[in-house]
Amino acid sequence: MPPYCKIAVIQLYVKPLKPADNFARAVQFIREAAAQGCDLAVLPEFHLTNWIPTDPRFARLCDDWESYVHRYQALAKECNICIVPGSIVRPVSASPREPSASPTDTPAPALENVAFFISNTGEILGSYVKKNLWGPTERAYLRSSGDSPHQVISTPFGPVGLLVCWDLAFPEAWRELVSQGAQIIIVPTLWTRNGASEAGHRQNPSAPSLFLDSILTARTFENTCAVVFANAGGPPGRNYCGLSQINIPYAGPLVRLGTSAEGMGVATLDLAVLEDAEANYAIRKDLADPSWHYRHTQRSLAESSKGKL
Repeated sequence: MPPYCKIAVIQLYVKPLKPADNFARAVQFIREAAAQGCDLAVLPEFHLTNWIPTDPRFARLCDDWESYVHRYQALAKECNICIVPGSIVRPVSASPREPSASPTDTPAPALENVAFFISNTGEILGSYVKKNLWGPTERAYLRSSGDSPHQVISTPFGPVGLLVCWDLAFPEAWRELVSQGAQIIIVPTLWTRNGASEAGHRQNPSAPSLFLDSILTARTFENTCAVVFANAGGPPGRNYCGLSQINIPYAGPLVRLGTSAEGMGVATLDLAVLEDAEANYAIRKDLADPSWHYRHTQRSLAESSKGKL
C-alpha cells in the first residue's frame, strides 16, 4: 500500500435533469485531476441528474445509469485514476439483491441510490446503496439498503468505506466500517441549505455549514480515519451548500472549498497520519477489544460478512 494518496474532490454544479452536460463537465475535472497526478477523484451525490424525482423525465433518465458507469470505467482506465462517480440512481430491477418486502397498500420504491468505487484499471471494486434516506423526499422514491451490513472495499491505497450524504449523521455507520479496518471513508453528497428548517435558519443562517464542518471534523478524530466529502456547488444565490473537503485527524481539512461555486480541491493524504492518530487515541484498539463497553452495539464478524451489495 503506498504511503501517500493524492485525492481530488470535485464540487460539481449539478444541473437538474442534464446528465450529458453534467457528465461532460465531470470528465473535464477528472482529466484535470489525472493530469495533476491524482490517485482518486470523487464526485457529488446525484451528480448526473440532481434530485427531482417528481419530474416525469427523472426515472427515464435514470434508466441510462449503466452506460454512464461503463463510461467512467473506460475513463478510469484511460487516465489511470480511481473514480468514485458520486452516486448514480438506478432502477431497483437492476439491483442484484432481492426486493425488500413492503406493505401491500404502499408502492415499493422503484429506485435506489448507488455509489461505486472504480479502480484505475476500470474495475468496479465495490458499491454501496444509500442506507439512511432523507425524509419523505427520498423515502417515497428510493429503496434503502436497510440492515445489510456496511462493507469495506480493498483499493490500491488501502481499505475504503463508502457512505452517501445523510449517512454521515449516523455514527453507527462509521463505526461499522472502521471496525472492519476502513481507513478512508468517502461521502458523496448533495447537501443544500434546505438541510436546516426555518426554525434552524432563524437560530443560525449558516446552520447547514456548521453541521457539515462540525460533523466531518469530529468523524475523522473519533474514528482515526480520513474523510473525503464531495458536495455539489453552483452559482452564487443558488441553494447549494458546497464545502467539499478532505479531512484527517489533527489537521482537520487539508482542503476545503467554498459554499457555492463549482470547482475542484486537491490534497495529498499521508496515510501515516492515520496510524499516528490511532497510536494516540487507540479508537480501533478499543473497538476490537472483546471487553469494550459498547461491544453489544457491534455486529458479529459473521454478520458483517453477509449481505454484500
